Amino acid sequence: MKIVITGPESSGKTTLLNEINNKWNFTIIPEYARIYIDKLNRPYNYDDILEIAKGQIALEDNLNEVRSTLLFADTDLLTLQIWCEYKYNKCHTFINKEFLKRLPDLYILCFPDIPWEFDPQRENPHDRLNLFNIYKRKIEELKVDYAIIKGTMSERLKMIEQIIESTNLIKL
Repeated sequence: MKIVITGPESSGKTTLLNEINNKWNFTIIPEYARIYIDKLNRPYNYDDILEIAKGQIALEDNLNEVRSTLLFADTDLLTLQIWCEYKYNKCHTFINKEFLKRLPDLYILCFPDIPWEFDPQRENPHDRLNLFNIYKRKIEELKVDYAIIKGTMSERLKMIEQIIESTNLIKL
């Protein structure tokens, strides 16, 4: 089962995945955009998002071979699709096609109810709620199961635990 943690910037996705990994040691697919952008010596552009998508797919495919019962991803192509459309008013055909082939079993959508934290790769401290609503609408259009999590990290972890247990795949 593949579960994707998604949502707007600074909504706790990576921190939540680190906590999930510390607590249960599931297979985690990191966010390739961070890896890619860290290596750039310039601001990223529209074409870089296509390369990020290819890198995210490669990470997922490599980790899919060694995955545990549950596979957690720190975002997926949905994030890249939303960001392309939001920032550039267009999206690469490759991303749109691959995204539909790689839908997860479940999205965990992080509500932006935690304070925004500066990070050199972040650029949208003021429109997180708007972006959250875009994520929610897109996920609903896809008819993929999803859950919204919010609150403190311990509250979010409790919600994740309940979600994992409801899958009946494993006992925690």
